[in-house]
Amino acid sequence: MTDDDSLKARVEKWLTGQMPIISMHGGESAVQKADPESGEVVVELGGACSGCAISPRTAQNIKIDLAKDFEAVEDVTVRVAEDGTSGWDVDQPESVMGIDRNEGGRGGRGEGSPNSDHF
Repeated sequence: MTDDDSLKARVEKWLTGQMPIISMHGGESAVQKADPESGEVVVELGGACSGCAISPRTAQNIKIDLAKDFEAVEDVTVRVAEDGTSGWDVDQPESVMGIDRNEGGRGGRGEGSPNSDHF
């Protein structure tokens, strides 16, 4: 398998094609992990996604649609930086140093609390 055929490359291409609103609004996305063995994918959103009121909805859509469109994907984590930075550690616990870890797996709705005060 070439690098262009890897799960990570295919998910990155999918993000660009399926979620153009991210870059159109000045946001950034990066696939930090895409393990075809475990089905785990970790996506990070930064740039204008930080503090954006619709970033929780964008994260939810990524989780649901990614699991639906890729049979190999079983678990999706989407992280949104609150300060526009990137370079997070994939194993970093949730809500550490301004990172909101929004998790969900196949079939989960992945919704956050509407009463959440950090967005």
